[in-house]
Amino acid sequence: MSRKSKARAPKTNAMRELDRAGIAYVTRTYEHGDDDGSTLGVHIAQQLGQDPASAFKTLVCAAPDGDHVVCCVPVAAELDLKRAAAASGHKSLSMVHVADLEALTGYVRGGCSPIGMRKRFATLIDESATEHDIISVSGGARGISLELAPDDLAAHCGATFAPITHD
Repeated sequence: MSRKSKARAPKTNAMRELDRAGIAYVTRTYEHGDDDGSTLGVHIAQQLGQDPASAFKTLVCAAPDGDHVVCCVPVAAELDLKRAAAASGHKSLSMVHVADLEALTGYVRGGCSPIGMRKRFATLIDESATEHDIISVSGGARGISLELAPDDLAAHCGATFAPITHD
């Protein structure tokens, strides 16, 4: 007699961290392709029936002194590196090269979450997140999105809300 086992969605580091912290979130899955275009985040938000203004991408930046800053901005917006540098207390910031992303964070491009990185970095969330009751961020793997309250995300990551996108 065979036993049936229930298939479970694999837990990512981000989900395990939120579970341990007792933070409420909803996991959403979507089809992902190899498209690395600038509209991919908007397409994913639309596929999930979300307002792209409430869907946030995670970008990792490097400061000249070797510090790193994680920036969460709406998927349709562009990070303003000067504003992010000022908000983080650095003279300047540059984007981390995609080839260095996984070694630094534990996440691949398209699956980078501000939650559950290998090391905790200073984190900035664009202030527009406060206009929404719920926002979505990557769940820590391509094809997984997490929906949670922006204040819960900020509190868990020790993040600051700041105007970090181009006007």
